[in-house]
Amino acid sequence: MGGRPGPEPSHLTGVEANRQRQPGFAPLVEPAPGTIGVLRNRRFLSLWLAQLATQIGGNMVLYGLTVLVFTETRLASATSLLILTFLVPGVIFGAVAGVLVDRFDRRTILILTNILRGLAFLAMVLVSSSVLLVYLLNIVVSTVTTFFAPAEAAMIPELVERDQLLQANTLFMITLNGSIALGFALLGPVLVSLAGAPLLIAIVGGLYLVAAVLTMTLPASPAGRSAVGAAGAVGGAGTAVAQTFSQLREGLDYIRSNPGIRWSLAYLTVAASLIGVLGALGPSFATSVLGLSATDFVVVVLPLGIGVVIGILALNVYGKYLPRQRVIDGGLLTLALSLAVIASAAPLARLLQHATITASPQLGSMISVLSIVVAVAVVAGVAYAFVGIPSQTRLQEEIPADVRGRVFGVLNTLVSIASFLPIILVGPLADLIGTAAVMLLAAGAVGITGIVSLIRVWPTDRVSAVPKRLIAPVAPLAVHKVLVSLEPEPEKIESATRE
Repeated sequence: MGGRPGPEPSHLTGVEANRQRQPGFAPLVEPAPGTIGVLRNRRFLSLWLAQLATQIGGNMVLYGLTVLVFTETRLASATSLLILTFLVPGVIFGAVAGVLVDRFDRRTILILTNILRGLAFLAMVLVSSSVLLVYLLNIVVSTVTTFFAPAEAAMIPELVERDQLLQANTLFMITLNGSIALGFALLGPVLVSLAGAPLLIAIVGGLYLVAAVLTMTLPASPAGRSAVGAAGAVGGAGTAVAQTFSQLREGLDYIRSNPGIRWSLAYLTVAASLIGVLGALGPSFATSVLGLSATDFVVVVLPLGIGVVIGILALNVYGKYLPRQRVIDGGLLTLALSLAVIASAAPLARLLQHATITASPQLGSMISVLSIVVAVAVVAGVAYAFVGIPSQTRLQEEIPADVRGRVFGVLNTLVSIASFLPIILVGPLADLIGTAAVMLLAAGAVGITGIVSLIRVWPTDRVSAVPKRLIAPVAPLAVHKVLVSLEPEPEKIESATRE
């Protein structure tokens, strides 16, 4: 009689449930529609700023460590091994991490993982002259990140209303992908050039500690009633590992029975492998082909990033008029040609200078190895977008809703595993036969894939750069991946509520 009744517990979602479960916390700001409205929620803003700091910092440190390791060793194989220290822990511990995150307070996990990573990076500064210790500390960071990522994703619904999950997750995905360009292609190179790799690593350590402070402002998110303590967590982790292998088998069976899914997986594997290969060969390419220092391989990375943005914009405007399959095939063949031209930039520049010097001395003087690499790298970035985005879109549209999350988890794992072999091989091969020769081999492999695809796969639909459901794309060198479906099936929500 006297007070206004609160919402029924069975109907509580997101922020409402969090408020009722956490008495004593100040009410959250009621969010307004749109992305700006989401950011008015102070606790969500803290989580997003923590993500921004760690993602930009993580991609900065990826660049800095690549330069540091190559400078210390002068071996492309050493940078290949470094990249594997970023990738392998996520594949090994991914299933276990998801279970443990559900067993403990997610806020505590976010705070501890940020503190541990920040301290690991600060320790890395002290041992930066020892490549082995850098590897070991980076494995620690990558393993801890495996636990941070699902905790961060699971925290979002605790902070925002259900009808704002789309805006919140979209903002997180934009940040995830934008931080690669901002951290790896811009801020990382600038800081390494101005202050050196050790200082960059120290700054990144500070960013992670700032992120820890930001996550301390979040509300507690205790484990559910199914949590049964450490022993139960260990048992659940073992079950998760077994389930992961079972789901891998199911995913492989599904992929084998669906040729379209199989081809899309092949395209994404090529794209993911190329990112790793270029990351491993970048410093060596800058020194041996371009005649620059190891810190200057940004002259390839930045134009590539610009090309990817141009490719995305082009697909958004013109993609609906083009057959999706032919966009992918054209992207593969253009990517192969671009890689071949970049690998052959030095002799090609000499040939063009000789051909144009008599007819147009001014034009001949403008042609250089660097100018060719920069121009062709932009084209390669466009081609990369033309391969990756339509392939991802096809998967999102063709995989049934009831298995979409499971199959995408399997696909991400398979793409990561498939990209290991090229990354492992290119470093030692580059040390033996040269970076340019290895890039020509990579161009040949991409070209063969494009030709086979062109012959065997016929276009049946048209491309759309904006998928019906937004799911985080495969980004093997990103600090972490979060797989989130932003449009939950209404019937599944209702059935889950009834149960």
